[in-house]
Amino acid sequence: MTKYSTWIKIVLSILLLLCLMEMPYGYYQLVRFIGLVSFGILTYYALLRNDKFYLIIWLSSAILINPIFKISLGREIWNIVDLIWFTGLLISLKTEKSNQNSEQQKS
Repeated sequence: MTKYSTWIKIVLSILLLLCLMEMPYGYYQLVRFIGLVSFGILTYYALLRNDKFYLIIWLSSAILINPIFKISLGREIWNIVDLIWFTGLLISLKTEKSNQNSEQQKS
């Protein structure tokens, strides 16, 4: 796991968690754009690692959050999606770090 993907996941997690609060509409637009770029980069890293599970997760997340062709889900459902993304990003941080530690122990 690169340090860039770690920082992307941490920053994106914080941004998504802040979406649960009452924010101006422009904030949500900014999060959509940053989310599209971030999930796109995470998709690329998953492709390089040949990790099909996270490739599908991050690619579908990029499609869902894209600011160009908006998917209207309603505030309550978007809050649930934000929590799922927040949890998923934290889990991916934990699992990739433990995978990296086990690979270092093998060599």
